[in-house]
Amino acid sequence: MSKRKIRVVAAQIERDGKYLITQRKPTSSLPLLWEFPGGRVEDGETDEDALRRELQEDMRIEAEVLAHSVAVTHEYVAYIIDFRVYRCRILTADDKIQKVGIHDFRWVAPHEFDDYEFPGADQATVDALLKEY
Repeated sequence: MSKRKIRVVAAQIERDGKYLITQRKPTSSLPLLWEFPGGRVEDGETDEDALRRELQEDMRIEAEVLAHSVAVTHEYVAYIIDFRVYRCRILTADDKIQKVGIHDFRWVAPHEFDDYEFPGADQATVDALLKEY
C-alpha cells in the first residue's frame, strides 16, 4: 500500500537577517517542535492561497507571497510530505501577531537554528537555507 502524500507550504519570512519560526502547540502532531509558519494545501487551493490562509488563521498575519524558495519531499512513518517553501514579506507588525494556531513564535538568525528542534521536512529546509550562508 502506498503512503498518502500531503502538500504542505511554509513561509520563509526574513527581517533584519532573522527568520520567523513558530512552535507547534502541545496538542499537535510533532508537539512543541519549531517550524516555518504554514500548513496544508486544501483541495482546489493554490500554494500561494493556502499559505496566505494558513498565516491568517494561525497568527492573523497578512503577507505577500513572493518567490518559491525550497522544495523538499520528506517521508514520515504514515505519510509523505511534499513541502514547498516560499519567500514572503510580512505586512503585519510584530505586536499584531497573535498565537491563535501556534504555541509561540521567534525571530531567529541562521546561526541560532541549531538551538531549536525542527520536524524532518523543516530541518531539510533549514539545511538548504544554511547553504546560502
